[in-house]
Amino acid sequence: MRARYRDGVILKTLFWASLGGLAWTHVGYPVAAAGLRQLRWRDVAKDDITPSVTLIVPAHDEEDVIGARVENLLELDYPEDKLQLVVASDGSTDRTHEIVESFDGRVRLLECERGGKLPTMNQAVRETDSEIVAFGDANATWAPDALRKLVRSFADPDVAYVCGKVQFQRQDGTNKEGLYWRYELWLRESESALGSITGGNGAIYAVRRDDYVEWPFGHDLGFPALMVQRGRRAVYEPEALAFEKPSKDNEDEFRRKVRMLPWSWRHLFEAGSLRGQPPLYLAELLSHRVLRYASGFLHLTLLATSIALVGEGWPYQAALAAQAAWLALAAAGRLRLPVPCAGIAYYYLLMTSATVAALGRYLREGAPLMWEKAEGTR
Repeated sequence: MRARYRDGVILKTLFWASLGGLAWTHVGYPVAAAGLRQLRWRDVAKDDITPSVTLIVPAHDEEDVIGARVENLLELDYPEDKLQLVVASDGSTDRTHEIVESFDGRVRLLECERGGKLPTMNQAVRETDSEIVAFGDANATWAPDALRKLVRSFADPDVAYVCGKVQFQRQDGTNKEGLYWRYELWLRESESALGSITGGNGAIYAVRRDDYVEWPFGHDLGFPALMVQRGRRAVYEPEALAFEKPSKDNEDEFRRKVRMLPWSWRHLFEAGSLRGQPPLYLAELLSHRVLRYASGFLHLTLLATSIALVGEGWPYQAALAAQAAWLALAAAGRLRLPVPCAGIAYYYLLMTSATVAALGRYLREGAPLMWEKAEGTR
């Protein structure tokens, strides 16, 4: 009898903990952050400055997009004598080099041995000289004033890292990433206003050269947390716009997440990003990053405990019924049936499943240095 009671307590604890974790990371924390920013706003002392900038585009076999990308860079509204454009080629074997060189030296081609995205970017930083180093993906395009808007936050001496805003542009396909991304950017604005963001993006960001670190855990997640650990700020600039094409389908986005998220798990387990953080920022990391990555496991725990506790009362019965209805809605999305919110339910199911699959990949293979392009985004 005592063992049965103990087992029941454990199951109920797991049920309520998983339910609470999911509710907090997806709803409670974003709402709380949006409310707190109204009470605890930290301004950024922006100014229309033009520091010297090296803008680095890492590339591996990007012949399909690199020409348009270089043309886009050459159209940036920034003083020519303050801007160096660099395409850092990670051992490209297609026509990438030829295309970059066709621009008659207006963009520097840095040929690197095949070693992965991070080593290529590190080499590019070492071989250039400027106050600011900025980065953008080969398949992204920037608004003409994006660089000006990006660097103006560096007028604030506390700011070490700035990321811009990515807008996804695609009319075809079934991918719901754009909807999720709008939600994510809303949360990012709140975090920036509270002090520092918990994650950036690879399409458009910049770092003071004095703050740049050859960090082995990636830039998007690694740099913001590292900067805060060092007493600096990592902020979001929504007026610095970049544009990308998302994966065409939810299934393509799932595969992209499984390729990308092993780096998130590596950062969580190996980078020590939770150590030495200010209390508020630590709470943000736990709420936004740790619980978000764990969402797939929280869902599995919630489902298993709901089944085990279904005879224990209406809360568990209601939870099981809600999960069954959600899975049915996701199945309708998988079949592309015209059911309201079915596509969103299916997208969410795939993305939470991707966190679990990516952890398995990380445990088997680690986080590979060599990038794997999502071809549908080119």
